[in-house]
This record gives sequence, structure tokens and C-alpha cells, in this order.
Amino acid sequence: MTAKTKKKLYPSAQEGARSARLHVDSPQCKSPSYTLAYQDTEFILRDELRPVRLQLEVIKPEILQREQNIESTVVIFGSARIPDPETARKKLADLERQAAENCRDADVQARLKRARRDVENSRYYDEARKLGRLISENTERKQMVVVTGGGPGIMEAANRGAHDVGALSIGMNIVLPFEQAPNPYISPQLCFQFHYFAIRKMHFLMRACSLVAFPGGFGTLDELFETLTLVQTHKVPGFPILLFGESFWREIINFDALVEAGTVSAGDLEIFQFVETAEEAWQIISEANGVHNGNGA
Repeated sequence: MTAKTKKKLYPSAQEGARSARLHVDSPQCKSPSYTLAYQDTEFILRDELRPVRLQLEVIKPEILQREQNIESTVVIFGSARIPDPETARKKLADLERQAAENCRDADVQARLKRARRDVENSRYYDEARKLGRLISENTERKQMVVVTGGGPGIMEAANRGAHDVGALSIGMNIVLPFEQAPNPYISPQLCFQFHYFAIRKMHFLMRACSLVAFPGGFGTLDELFETLTLVQTHKVPGFPILLFGESFWREIINFDALVEAGTVSAGDLEIFQFVETAEEAWQIISEANGVHNGNGA
């Protein structure tokens, strides 16, 4: 018996929901207890249902990625606070005009310092966008799809690079106490929203064949070190883990001190490597994944 001719043994959930709406006039039917459990939002949001919600966050992105035939991904992490160069330069120019008019204002001088830093850091936005483009234009449509945390900054840049060449890209946004909307360059059918950080991080790695960490804050560090730990402990197979911008990473993390303290072995530092350009990162990723001659073959 083929899949097309196979007889359904049970009504679908949709059919059950339609049937449940046929009898709604009695006091009993109007009670919240009578609502089908899978349609009862208030029930699903109860604290006791947390295990069910965790499971739903595991299952939903997995099913939708399977339906899109996503085979493998390149994960790109980085700060949400690094602006694109045009925005950074405009902000700096505005502040320079303010400083010229009121050069003794300490607040203006402090903001001017931060704006100059943002202009310098905006090069990472350009590199992330270039890397997203290189990955997307040199591989098959459903292989090595760019995936980010879905927010602004470096995440936006990587999704934007894929968007530049008409490729799919994934965004995995997280619900935060402050507003964080998905960036506009994510493929809508692959734009996900998570409540649980742990499930989100699991999905980052479920199809990962490479990972690139640009400069970032607590979130980037959390995501990077969880990945390093999983590879170190052989919970996931090894793959290229690239730290973009060696000077940044060596300044904020003394990797050699960890070895000297005996808390990691010297060999653990071989789990990752530093890169400085999108081209260098792409060369490592492509060689590790058998992509040659820029055509995905």
C-alpha cells in the first residue's frame, strides 16, 4: 500500500478541533476545562507545562528545516552592537559637529569616543556580510546555509550577505526583556523565535559544519564556549571553529594562561583558529567541507 492510498486510522488534530467547535452552547462546553488541551493557550503556558514547551521548541524548528531540506549550516556569531559602516560614519560626523560647537561637554566627548570605536569596529560588519555572501554563492542551495542569532549587528550582516545573492539564510531570534526584532535579511520561512536559550543553542549546532565567532559580548562568549566544550568533550564532531579578529580575542581571553594553569591542555587550543578576513575564513570552511573551485563541487 502506497503512502497515497494508505487509509487514515485516526482523525487529524485539525479535524478534531473542527468537531470540538460543533457543541459550544452548554455551560459545560464553555468551561476552560472542556477546551482541547492542544488549543488551550492558558493551559500550555502554565509552569507545569514547561517540559512540553521545551519539546515544542525542539520539534518546530527541526520540522520546518527538514521541510526546507536544509542539510548543513555555517553558524556565524557576533555582537548585535556593531553597526554597519554607513550608520557608524554618519553618527560620528553628527557628533563631531556637536563637539565642534561644544568642545568642553564631557558627555559629547565620551559619545564621540564611542562613535570612533564603532567606526573602527564596523569593518567587522563588512567582513561578516562578505563571508555570508561567499558561503552562499559558492555552495548548493540547501547546503552550508548561513545561520545567525537573527538580530542586528554582525548577525544582520551575515544574513544580509546571503540575501545579497538571493540565497536562503536562517535566523534564530530569542525573546528578551527588551525588544529584539529579527533583522530584515533572514528568509521568512526560516526565521525562528525561541524562549529557551538552551534549545536555541542546540539548534545552532544540530546542522553545523563550521562556526565563525566575530567580536561580541556575553551572548557570543556563551555560545562560543559551549561549542568549544562540546567539541572538546566529543559531544559533537569536530569542525572548523574560527575566531575572527585575533587581537580582539587575545585581548579579552588569555588562552595561554588556561594552559599554564593546567585547566586546559595545549591540544585544546587546536580546536579553534584565528582569521582576519572573510576570504581566509571561507578558504578554511570550503576546504574542510570539500568545496572546491568556488562552485560547490
